Amino acid sequence: METENNLVEMANHSLKTTYPQSELETNIVHIGFGAFHRGHQAVYNDLTNEITGKRWGIFEINMFGSAELIDALNAQNCMFTVVEKSAGSTNSRRVRTITGALHTPDSGIQAAVDKLTEPQVKIVSLTITEKGYCTDPQSRKLDLANPLIAHDLTNSQHPQSAIGLIVEALRIRRQRQLRPFSVLSCDNIPENGHLTKGAIIKFANQLDPMLALWIEQNVTFPNTMVDRIVPAMTAEQFEVIKAETGYADPCGVVCEDFRQWAIEDNFIAGRPDWDRAGAMFVSDVVPYEEMKLRMLNGSHSFLAYNGSLAGYEFIYQCMEDPVFKAAVHYLMIEEQAKSLNPNLAVDVNQYAQLLIERFSNPNIKHKTGQIAMDGSQKLPQRAVDPYFTLQARGIRGIALATLIAGWLHYVINAVSQGQSVSDPLGNQFYSLIKSHSSPWEQALSLLQISSIFGTQAKDNADFLNDVQQAFTHIESDGVAATINHLLLQGHV
Repeated sequence: METENNLVEMANHSLKTTYPQSELETNIVHIGFGAFHRGHQAVYNDLTNEITGKRWGIFEINMFGSAELIDALNAQNCMFTVVEKSAGSTNSRRVRTITGALHTPDSGIQAAVDKLTEPQVKIVSLTITEKGYCTDPQSRKLDLANPLIAHDLTNSQHPQSAIGLIVEALRIRRQRQLRPFSVLSCDNIPENGHLTKGAIIKFANQLDPMLALWIEQNVTFPNTMVDRIVPAMTAEQFEVIKAETGYADPCGVVCEDFRQWAIEDNFIAGRPDWDRAGAMFVSDVVPYEEMKLRMLNGSHSFLAYNGSLAGYEFIYQCMEDPVFKAAVHYLMIEEQAKSLNPNLAVDVNQYAQLLIERFSNPNIKHKTGQIAMDGSQKLPQRAVDPYFTLQARGIRGIALATLIAGWLHYVINAVSQGQSVSDPLGNQFYSLIKSHSSPWEQALSLLQISSIFGTQAKDNADFLNDVQQAFTHIESDGVAATINHLLLQGHV
């Protein structure tokens, strides 16, 4: 009864939206109906539908987790609420661009295959996090030993991974002589289109080299850069939605008012005019994504690990600490910005100030623990790569070393306290840490994980020294004193 009442209230509530859902056609299938997708791509598509009158619908697929979110979405006629909050204002939108949704553990994978092979589908988009691509973080190539991939290669018509699902759908489309679709990654991964293409073609080649060749020649994989802070929902945030709209919405999200999307304009079967809603279609996404991944995401990781060590639960709390605020600005300007393409036509000082303001928004309660998840998948592009870029340019990446040292302490502390580490390599972390007694021996064993750090702990003395000094300083004096020393002395 409560769901029915919420649905009536949603339908009658005068949130911003104008077009009827009956005009939608499922031209996009999206895999990964998470908070970020709801607050980002779905909003862009909803706005574009309104502005242009061309109604591109999105069908949602979740392959993991519980069925609750998908069940709730279907019970609400596939509508949900997005509340955008700046430091001083609030805007609410009822998103109605969704045509349907399914949860494959309940519906069966064939229902997802059938949806991807509908003739009118033009784009399959993804927000499946770094680990969902089943690639090695260092080589960026498909990991054939990944349990999901190993399963799918021997059960290709009953896949468990997004990679296997897409390849199976493309196999059927080729067999039926249907037009291929574009595959659009919307995850925070460098050159995410290239990574996705490599994984899919390598998988397909294991099954049928001719299928792999057909995919390479006919399917496009646009690179994208996505940006919006959309924290995982909490009971408090659900109450914010209820207070703003007058109804409960289990599918709603609360996010910042800023959003950005740069997209390589490379779509084989057409695409919505997302630029009418503020997206940018560009020929080269790399300069945008590198700036964002390093200056925004890298700084987020710095705050996530070191902020957690200092006892801060949320990012905005870190920014209320003048030492952390100054440290993250130092990281952005003195290190991350200097690791970027020198020909980047962006005012990095202005961008850094915008990030400081966004991080400081007290209405966006982004948990440090949420950002800290899956560090093995994030550290290479956010910390390791920029460190070595700086090193090649003769610049010492002390703040980046402190980021890595903070991660080491975060993981070691969690394992030592009997807490689980949310990371695909969590079991490996546990085994390595339990095999050593001293903190630095534990840290050194983590630094030798090749999928994260390559062989740098063995081959790069300066890197090892910088990280060891930061790690030891945190161990002896605490993270706040270490960061303060970083700013005062320029080294740890």
